[in-house]
Amino acid sequence: MGTEIKTWQIVDGKLRAIDTDLEKQGKTEPYDLEPWIASNPAIVGSDVAIIGRQVMTKSGPIDLLGMDKSGNPIIIELKRGMLPREAVAQAIDYASDVADWTVEKLSEIASGYCGRTLEDLFSDVFQGVDLENLNVNSTQRIILVGFAVESSLERMIEWLSDGFGVNINAIVLNYIKTGSGDELVAKTSIISEELEKERVKKGWEIPMSDDAGNYDEETLRLLLLEYLKKNAITSQRIRDVLLPTLLKKDVVTREQLKKELVKHDAAIEPPRAGAYLTTMSTQLGMKKNDFLRQVVAYEYPTYAWEKDNFAIREEYRQLVERVLEEMKATQDSDR
Repeated sequence: MGTEIKTWQIVDGKLRAIDTDLEKQGKTEPYDLEPWIASNPAIVGSDVAIIGRQVMTKSGPIDLLGMDKSGNPIIIELKRGMLPREAVAQAIDYASDVADWTVEKLSEIASGYCGRTLEDLFSDVFQGVDLENLNVNSTQRIILVGFAVESSLERMIEWLSDGFGVNINAIVLNYIKTGSGDELVAKTSIISEELEKERVKKGWEIPMSDDAGNYDEETLRLLLLEYLKKNAITSQRIRDVLLPTLLKKDVVTREQLKKELVKHDAAIEPPRAGAYLTTMSTQLGMKKNDFLRQVVAYEYPTYAWEKDNFAIREEYRQLVERVLEEMKATQDSDR
């Protein structure tokens, strides 16, 4: 038999079984269970922020989408009764789609749900954690929530977690309505939260640095060309927005760069431009990208974690212009 929780109330020195469940009380997942957990996600795990409800994937909607402070998305699937074994396949299907989501997409989901960008949400919920230093969505977590667990599902969760490092757990809740009408919810976990944290393939912090590289000009040119020709959206934005904008002025502020991003791509809504700038800022700060910092300078005038006042170092302006011209010539010849 799978895991389940039963409750007894002590009445006049005797145990009286409390036999209540959501279905008998007319409670449902979307109208009751989802709002309860969204109001206080600590019941499914500490350091969890909810960024969306009924988030659509290629295979259907995720009940609740959360993120932990390491930048890992958390697929939370809810059942008001027993969790069936099929719940694993459903959640893994969702996770396989979420694995391809960008920081920008996650930020859009957060903005639609709570009216704040992912960057702002992290600042509020995970104090002291800088989104720019996280390898966001490096892995995905799954939390199944129900009021009992089939024994086969329990075995599958433990096997996937122990044998293959899949970040999956099940939370078993017990809904209690006392004789006086008070409503209570208790929980237990298939895998303890402490052990789950140890097993999570954490995104952890990316090695970051503000130190500039010290390459000779030809090596620097080749490194820039190799980076800017990548078919990655952030590399392309650095090539098409950041560097051209910096070449036009001595210093460009964060707010000015947001406007340039919106001007370059009409699909970017102004309130969400900060999330796109964050991804470029992250690239500039990665330790391995010291060649970018060799040509691009920045400051921290407002927050110790927020880059601003960007500029091309004067001695490399001609090199950057030449690299962009080479990139344009290559693009034109490929058409």
